[in-house]
Amino acid sequence: MNEIFSVWFLIGAALVFWMQAGFAMVEAGFTRAKNTGNILMKNLMDFCIGTVVFIAVGFGLLLGEDVVGIIGKPGFDIFSDYAGFDWSNFVFNLVFCATTATIVSGAMAERTKFISYCVYSAIISAVIYPIEAHWIWGGGWLSEMGFHDFAGSCAIHMVGGISALIGAKMLGPRIGKFTKDAKGKIVKVNAFLGHNLPLGALGVFILWLGWYGFNGAAATSTDQLASIFVTTTIAPAVATVVCMIFTWIKYGKPDISMCLNASLAGLVAITAGCDVTDAFGSIVIGAISGLLVVFGVWFLDNKLRIDDPVGAVAVHCLNGIWGTLAVGLFATTSAPGNDSFTGLFYGGGFELLGIQFVGFAAVAAWTTVTITIAFLLIKAIFGLRVSAEEEITGLDSTEHGLPSAYAGFSIMDISNTMTMNINDNTDLGVPDFEQAPGYIKDSAVKVFREPATDFDSGMHKVVIIARLSKYDSLKKALNDLGVTGMTVTQVMGCGIQKGAGDMYRGVEVDATLLPKVKVEVVVSKIPVENVIEASKKALYTGHIGDGKIFVYNVAKVVKIRTGEEDMAALQDVE
Repeated sequence: MNEIFSVWFLIGAALVFWMQAGFAMVEAGFTRAKNTGNILMKNLMDFCIGTVVFIAVGFGLLLGEDVVGIIGKPGFDIFSDYAGFDWSNFVFNLVFCATTATIVSGAMAERTKFISYCVYSAIISAVIYPIEAHWIWGGGWLSEMGFHDFAGSCAIHMVGGISALIGAKMLGPRIGKFTKDAKGKIVKVNAFLGHNLPLGALGVFILWLGWYGFNGAAATSTDQLASIFVTTTIAPAVATVVCMIFTWIKYGKPDISMCLNASLAGLVAITAGCDVTDAFGSIVIGAISGLLVVFGVWFLDNKLRIDDPVGAVAVHCLNGIWGTLAVGLFATTSAPGNDSFTGLFYGGGFELLGIQFVGFAAVAAWTTVTITIAFLLIKAIFGLRVSAEEEITGLDSTEHGLPSAYAGFSIMDISNTMTMNINDNTDLGVPDFEQAPGYIKDSAVKVFREPATDFDSGMHKVVIIARLSKYDSLKKALNDLGVTGMTVTQVMGCGIQKGAGDMYRGVEVDATLLPKVKVEVVVSKIPVENVIEASKKALYTGHIGDGKIFVYNVAKVVKIRTGEEDMAALQDVE
């Protein structure tokens, strides 16, 4: 049996390593496409740099011979006594260490210098995490006191979350995140939509899978492992349901990205007590974390005015704290393998809760002081933030020389379903085209013509901008007229009608890029007015913004294949 659990211990470590992919996908999906390569590179280097410094310094500080309960004695047994080295513990603690540094990346995304990120990632992995983790898991003073953090709500997630909070505060918000009045007072929070929520959702599922290793790898019996799997499933599921219901009530629609955050929040919160809680405790812990993550995102945006693109602080800091304290409330000896921890709600009094509070306060104080010093030093030596020009251009290009992480792919949603919601404020009152008077038709589909001149070649270019959902009806209308040749381009249109009230992560969306279709035709025999009228009829829904039509005179047309010119060149397309 010991051999089986030794193998499971390493499989669990592999699952935790796989969580790096999940963190990369969540962060990339929740941010803008122009920074995707930078984010992938940061998540890769978290682990690689972390491995180097963990070999050199971190492992000894964490699991070396205890020195007065504060630090482990640094050593190089991995080189001097490889045959007798504890390989399993090294790998297991390395992957946990890398997770701590990764958490910080999301809150500081889209505006941090890459060199500065590498430096503070190394500092976290080399010093900040190993020392406080020694207090908890390496035989340090907190473990001697009876502090319990089975898999890292405090040691990993809260530490990463506090570092993220301080880093995001010192770094400042992304350009355009907050609107200020003439006096410099923030009057509005602006939503920056994640460019790829499917990628973000994939990341969440990867993380959830990895969390079974994260929480369960250190289990020492089959019953304990099974119980950990149960609590690790219940808490995030309940958190997500509670978040869905709450955002549905508060914002009018269930918020997708917030629910994805809630799944992670529930996982973070159950991590400390996954081995000592039962189903009821897991439900309560998950329910509160589902509310706490929504509050955290709102609080950072609207009160602290700190820009956290992925919700790292709400997920990891607030729920890391909550999960740590929840052990003192919900620990029960009915959980397999727990004979010593009993929380307040199960008759254990305030003793364990007090110990958990001391542990939280000590680790929080250590992290706050050390990461602040680290960021101040990095800021003085390298600078923390890229220039405004680099931020606007995108870090893929300016930091890595990468034109796009999506080279060769369209990042536009080309389905007919992603269209602007109909807004009652744009309703012109007559939904039927045949019954609508001319001025309403003109308001719905505006026509723009070149200024009148004496020149008229008899050939006209008509450019039509419309919703993607109207492309098929527009094409049919033009084909029915006899227009058989057209150029079609997928384009992005900026804007959303005022008053629509769409929300993203609790913030109203004022403007966004929406997919449109641009159809270009050139006609001569077919009267241009017929093309305009057929197009207006095809696009009309009775709302402002149904489409736009631009009409130009064409001076010359040449068909390359045959050399035909002007009207002769158009005969096979109309």
